[in-house]
Amino acid sequence: MIHIANWTKVMIVVICALGVIYAAPNFFERGLFSDVSAGLPGKQMNLGLDLRGGAHLLMQVDSDVIVKDRLGDMMSETRGILRGAKVRYHGLAIAGQTIVFRLADLATIDAIKDELEAQYQPGNFAALGAVEPEVIVEVGDNGSFTLRLSEQGITDRVGNAVEQIIKIMSARIDPTGTLEPVIQRQGRDRVLLQVPGVSDAEVEKIKKRLKTQAKMTFHMLDQTNSIEAALKGRVPAGSMLLPSDELGSDGKPIRYLVQKRVRVHGERLIDAQPSFDESSRPVVSFRFDTIGGQKFGKVTANNVGRRLAIVLDNKVISAPRIQSPILGGNGIITGSFTVEETKDLSLLLRAGALPAPVTFLEERSVGPGLGRDSIESGKIASAIGMTLVIIFMFVFYGLFGLFANIALFFNIALIAGMLSVLQATLTLPGIAGIVLTIGMAVDANVLIFERIREEVRNGRTPISAIDAGYRRAMTTIIDANVTTLIAAILLYAFGTGPIKGFAVTLSIGLMTSMFTAIMVTRLLIVVWLRRTRPQALPI
Repeated sequence: MIHIANWTKVMIVVICALGVIYAAPNFFERGLFSDVSAGLPGKQMNLGLDLRGGAHLLMQVDSDVIVKDRLGDMMSETRGILRGAKVRYHGLAIAGQTIVFRLADLATIDAIKDELEAQYQPGNFAALGAVEPEVIVEVGDNGSFTLRLSEQGITDRVGNAVEQIIKIMSARIDPTGTLEPVIQRQGRDRVLLQVPGVSDAEVEKIKKRLKTQAKMTFHMLDQTNSIEAALKGRVPAGSMLLPSDELGSDGKPIRYLVQKRVRVHGERLIDAQPSFDESSRPVVSFRFDTIGGQKFGKVTANNVGRRLAIVLDNKVISAPRIQSPILGGNGIITGSFTVEETKDLSLLLRAGALPAPVTFLEERSVGPGLGRDSIESGKIASAIGMTLVIIFMFVFYGLFGLFANIALFFNIALIAGMLSVLQATLTLPGIAGIVLTIGMAVDANVLIFERIREEVRNGRTPISAIDAGYRRAMTTIIDANVTTLIAAILLYAFGTGPIKGFAVTLSIGLMTSMFTAIMVTRLLIVVWLRRTRPQALPI
């Protein structure tokens, strides 16, 4: 244990130097090194909501909409199966949370039942490991069919939608990757959002972005039926009356009679950007994928001179007249937009539509003043803890205690450096983990030094006592730190939020403290021992 290879010495020095270099930016103003490339020194630890202040939002996904949309798809799939089998049927409709219809020819019941069950068998179900079909098919004696979603089917449909919503929310809230929000699923259909460092005005803007489902569709205006009759309540079966943001002469929103048939879905959009038209008016330019571009080109080519309604969340945002076929898959959305509105709309379209709307169940704001108080309290606690540990080690172990204190400095630098490199989020429990680590950092040194003292009392020479002290204390040190590390890993695996932050800092602290105690302190002692060759140890 006394001999240390030259390459090991170099490795220890390099690791300690890197720890100091990567930790140093945390002592400068935040954002000063924001332009530094990834992997280079300059990154700072992210501060959590409890340290920076910000917004805490709990939302619930409208699972009824998800079920309703799935029932609509099921009805279309069922109609396709029945038409493909060329059988006569009656009354195909949605009844509550089921699809019902009746076959005219009872001899085809078994064949249709087999086709429907094959369509919705577990192998076609998105849930991994599903043991029951997504849709349960029930047949009556008179040829009546009832298709209902199974509990497993509803649960997994909602779960998939929540995961998709989390991804879309992340793209809407943090398009540039600078806000660093925390978005987590909670329970079956809830989403927790924490955005640190935002003001009340920014919170309202975020809420507005999340409230918008951003479901865009393209329809043709119904120019064959009377809009006046529709306004009086006589809306044709194949059309719908939708409002717009434009105001009429009476000061009320203008309404449009729009065909229900969707010509192109907004899901085919692959890009949207704020722009200006020839008259310098703010507009949104958009671009379809290949299939969407072909559909859009066909629609515009077949309807030159007619008006196309662009519908966003059941509201007409623009209804331009098609002047000529648009065959390139590109177009613009015009309207009475401000520049800020075009930026928000293009962002929503790029991020995609939410599969279901969300409602806000809980909203909390954490003031930055509370965060500053927490940081100051954490600094004071860390300083007091570190000072007491340094005094204790120096008083009880003299020069060896000084070596341990130097290793403690590098231990803290390594913790801060690793948190910065990993871009981990530091929370108040994380600070508690660092304070705890400061006390635990010298634990291994205490075990080694006490073992060395015992060997000296047994009459060993300084070199022999140090060698035996490190060898015999190593097993105890490894056992103690590994068991604590297992507890920290379990806390991270099964904990949430603040508990995970505590587990992260504790785990990093355990690894760095073992390195500094076993490697750094030993290097300092060995260098001193070989240079001075003392007759007695100052311990």
